[in-house]
Amino acid sequence: MAVAAKLLAEALELPPTERAELAGRLFRSLDEGAAEDPATIETAWSREIARRLREIDAGAVRLLDEDEADRVLISDEPDRR
Repeated sequence: MAVAAKLLAEALELPPTERAELAGRLFRSLDEGAAEDPATIETAWSREIARRLREIDAGAVRLLDEDEADRVLISDEPDRR
């Protein structure tokens, strides 16, 4: 951890634009190698879509139009979110 602390101290001395570039590159590096296989992601989304469609067809959920969704999102009623 001492190396990380030293690097952080040095990075904090960089100009803001260079710090932003470094931060972005570090952030993007977290995704490298961690990405799942595209087919696995596609399968997961297909299952989620099918699950949501079953809920709609069963009447388990109520669909909202855009105006009503906006009202619910800005509402102070916790049970409406």
